[in-house]
Amino acid sequence: MNKQPTFASADDSLWGQYDQLATRAYGHPIADITHLREHADLQVAVRDGRLVAGGLGLLLDQFFGGAPVPSACLGDGCVAPEERGDHLATDMTAERLRPLIERGAVISTISTSSTGYAHRLGWEAPTDVLAWAVATDDLKNSFAGEDFEAEHGLTDKAETLQRDLARQWNGPVLRPTWWTRWKQDKSNLTTYRFARPGHSVAGLLSLTTKRHERHGMTLVVHDFWAVSRPTAAAMLAFLGRHNTRARTITFRRGALPPYPALLHGLRHHRITAEAWHPWMLRILDIPEAIRLRGWPGDLTTAVPIEIESETGDWSRWMLQIKAGTAEIVPTRVQGQVTFTRRQLAVWYAGGYRSTTSARMAGVHAVSEKMLAPLVRSTTQFEPWLPDHF
Repeated sequence: MNKQPTFASADDSLWGQYDQLATRAYGHPIADITHLREHADLQVAVRDGRLVAGGLGLLLDQFFGGAPVPSACLGDGCVAPEERGDHLATDMTAERLRPLIERGAVISTISTSSTGYAHRLGWEAPTDVLAWAVATDDLKNSFAGEDFEAEHGLTDKAETLQRDLARQWNGPVLRPTWWTRWKQDKSNLTTYRFARPGHSVAGLLSLTTKRHERHGMTLVVHDFWAVSRPTAAAMLAFLGRHNTRARTITFRRGALPPYPALLHGLRHHRITAEAWHPWMLRILDIPEAIRLRGWPGDLTTAVPIEIESETGDWSRWMLQIKAGTAEIVPTRVQGQVTFTRRQLAVWYAGGYRSTTSARMAGVHAVSEKMLAPLVRSTTQFEPWLPDHF
């Protein structure tokens, strides 16, 4: 019988062994294991002297309600193929979260194709994630750049713009100083900024290209940030001018913001949307996650809520929102709305855009009157996570 695995933070030797294990488990090399060495935490599992599982973790802030919330962002995790089926991933996940929680993480985000496994551990997807592909000629024939000018390269002002726009969604990462270099080294990104003459930068576009095997190139958009519809149209028109070299423009999964600038601006709806595995959210510390999030300044409400715990029990809480702040404290008052752990995560991210969508997702409320202000409290911004880790 195999011994129980031991868990540890990886030293230099274990980093190298995990790189080899991940290549075997995924079927291809994982570049981030090298690129994120200076910034990520790597936890591993060892059994009988062999490294059998592991995964990276990043402590990053994510914007919710306009405020940065410390998040345990998990990526590049795997279990050795010969070790699968014994729930090792569950124990490994707990070990990966532990040091990040100790450093202040109150929520956690992952992106995984194993959504069933993530569901069992309390993660849920707040929104769908799509990749889009559109003919370059259709962009050229549908959008005009007006008087916007495109300039090559990233500037401090463009990075400030990106942060300001990220605050207007629930989920984007507050990118640390090393983020841009990591992405450029990993994906060979080319960045353009857009502005009207004499005006501040109003748009930011990052893309990568690869020579096509026969002619031209493939072009994939990684970043698409615009302050207005005219700015977005100018950026789409710029992409359309690549039509002599690229037949199709692809927006990688989650890269295109969930507003209708592209779809509604096309003369013909000859466009493809492909569903991808979603980003998923889990609340690790309910009181702190509520306290640190941003809240509408014009909403005052108090709602007794019952929330499922990690052990499957139900706890009673009183949520109070006033003047842009909120707190949630234990109470003996019977809940008027009930959330499972997964439903709580979706609500936190603004994923329930109406009381109808909340009820259809299984959220129980004694009345519409109690549910409506609760839904409204997190829907000021929409859920969107364009950042990959």
